[in-house]
Amino acid sequence: MLFKLIAGAATAMTLMSGVAFAQSSTVNGAAGGAITGAIVGGPAGAAIGGVAGAVVGTAIDPPPQKVVTYVREAPAPSARVVVKEKVVVGQPLPETVVVTPVPDDPKYAYAVINDERVIVEPSSRKVIQVIK
Repeated sequence: MLFKLIAGAATAMTLMSGVAFAQSSTVNGAAGGAITGAIVGGPAGAAIGGVAGAVVGTAIDPPPQKVVTYVREAPAPSARVVVKEKVVVGQPLPETVVVTPVPDDPKYAYAVINDERVIVEPSSRKVIQVIK
């Protein structure tokens, strides 16, 4: 009995890790987690897997180091940009903020706000990383 429990847990962890790395959004994370949970643990596993997958699916992958280096070393705009809202990872920038594409990697853009450099996803304007 103990062997079956350990084998089941090991299988669940293996399947969940593969699903976790493949997630790209909360919806995909919840669906993938629910499927994996259902395979491993039946209906209860589906519920738990769905919640775990949704949490994993919301994680934002950090940009490559060459993008971080480029944004850190890029010249700041001549006009200082100040916003009242706090810049938060995962939240979009206000429409008034101009974002500049990263030349070598069009998946990323950046802005300098309140004297902080931020890397954003250009299509959604969502903050990926704040460079300190």
